[in-house]
Amino acid sequence: MKKIVKYLLLCMFLFSQSLRAQNYQANWQSIDQREIPQWWQDAKFGIFIHWGPYSVPAYAPIKEVEGVYEKYAEHYENRLKTKNKLFLDFHNKTYGPNFTYQDFAPLFKAEHFKPEQWAELFKKAGARYVVLTSKHHDGFCLWPSKYSPNWNSVDIGAHRDLAGDLTKAVRTSGLRMGFYYSLLEWSHPLYKKESIEQWVDRYMIPQMQELVNAYQPEVIFADGEWDYPSETLKSTTFLSWLYNESPVRQQVVVNDRWGKETRSKHGGYYTTEYDLVHDQKGIGDQASHPWEESRGIGTSYGYNRFETTEDYFTSKQLIDLLIDKVSNGGNLLLNVGPTADGRIPVIMQERLLDMGKWLAVNGEAIYGTRAWVSRPNNSKDTHRYFTAKGKDLYLICTEWQNGTFHIPLPRKPVRVSLLGHSGAISSDFQKQQLTIEAPPFNPNTAPCNYAWVYKLEGVLE
Repeated sequence: MKKIVKYLLLCMFLFSQSLRAQNYQANWQSIDQREIPQWWQDAKFGIFIHWGPYSVPAYAPIKEVEGVYEKYAEHYENRLKTKNKLFLDFHNKTYGPNFTYQDFAPLFKAEHFKPEQWAELFKKAGARYVVLTSKHHDGFCLWPSKYSPNWNSVDIGAHRDLAGDLTKAVRTSGLRMGFYYSLLEWSHPLYKKESIEQWVDRYMIPQMQELVNAYQPEVIFADGEWDYPSETLKSTTFLSWLYNESPVRQQVVVNDRWGKETRSKHGGYYTTEYDLVHDQKGIGDQASHPWEESRGIGTSYGYNRFETTEDYFTSKQLIDLLIDKVSNGGNLLLNVGPTADGRIPVIMQERLLDMGKWLAVNGEAIYGTRAWVSRPNNSKDTHRYFTAKGKDLYLICTEWQNGTFHIPLPRKPVRVSLLGHSGAISSDFQKQQLTIEAPPFNPNTAPCNYAWVYKLEGVLE
């Protein structure tokens, strides 16, 4: 009898949990109640990939323009449509005035694309998740979408399911896989005010559902939301399906780009790019919500063959960037732009591998951490950052300091150590101030390059 009662109670519990897990209504008040899965908040570092027909011309101006968006090579089609002089001059000189953007698709062959090598590189870089542009604003799909016949990577160009092949390789390597998806298309005949409802009902939502059902992404990075409000795009309708019925309802993470009014207000985690915040709250020094910064290693997301070493962040700058974002409660989604034939530029590989070497020593201070609530505000002159995990605090120094230095702390650490260093660290604690004596190092004995982490155990309650 007791076994039957226990069984009935278990069934009732599971049923109640099932109801609780499927109760998101198609409105922001309900959707915003869903917590962001912990795996994403612990991951901290992901790889973004912009890859498509725009990788063939691989052009955007750099020195000739000042703005951030003006340097995006992936905006090539729209720059031609809006008759941007720099893009038109380059295009006409290189390809001729009768060569259309659609003519790039057969040249997007990805003949040297080796997804296993990509995945191995991302794993060595220390990334925990990957986000691929399944479809950018040009509408070209990297999977055989039935909603984009003859404008996808299986029907034309590579003749290959690029999204599917990379998904398999990434998951085999132990990383999580996600997709970027654009809610707009510059050249689709339905994407205009008089037919936007048809766009949403016949194309956009069914195609997103097709993508989710086919590949079960754990991240959906929406973009291109700025033309219409989320009500017009029926974003909450899609998200309620995603959270209630889809095969990824438990683990999927989404961002905040679901309508022109939603950034930093609705959806999942908040987003910035190239440190453009757009009057958002809850990001940066006063972070109160999970958020993510994305940017390229250079000035563009899509590959720009005219970038030089001056246009790329150094390994030091990238590691400092990761530290800055994570210490303020954010993630870093660092973009690589492969070439049209499927190669990741060597300079990008080098940067990623350097980050991976640093994380192999110091990842404990990055993965699974949270922002310290009592941290000082970061500034351009900041060289000391903090992350917190449990009762431990991590002091991350982006400049090495010889001799002794002082850190205000609420209580005495149980132990002070330097990650990657086996020797003892001399320290003293008086009047809520910790004094650390840096160990003597030379380039041959230092545990790592670029930044160094002191672990302060038992400091937090």
